[in-house]
Amino acid sequence: MKKVLVIDAQGGGIGRQIITGIREKMPDLDITAVGTNSAATSNMLKAGASRAATGENAVVVGCRNADIIIGPIGIAIADAMLGEVTARMAQAVGQSDAERILIPFQHCGSLIVGVNETNTGRLVAEAIEQLCRLVKEP
Repeated sequence: MKKVLVIDAQGGGIGRQIITGIREKMPDLDITAVGTNSAATSNMLKAGASRAATGENAVVVGCRNADIIIGPIGIAIADAMLGEVTARMAQAVGQSDAERILIPFQHCGSLIVGVNETNTGRLVAEAIEQLCRLVKEP
């Protein structure tokens, strides 16, 4: 079974939506949630993560062990998400051997050309559909 790592910052609202959506489609999937702070971690754990941890080292270790990483694009950009994503965290996401599903929110301090403005729910749903395809691959 593939090991999925969900990473989020700030209040963990995007991570919570991701985990809730995953649980609807794949209730038995092994999901580790890592928040950059305790509020984000707590919200993702409440949404149904199998386990959770908080902080920079948890992101680094989680990226090393994951098959698939999913979260807002800011998790791969140093100093994004109001500075909660450290350079070490972004490097761990970027250098991980895991498949990455990055949700392109424009509010991470970077503008992503070619991405149309759409609502958060639609972006999360697309990310979960991609995750479903990756999990079903041998």
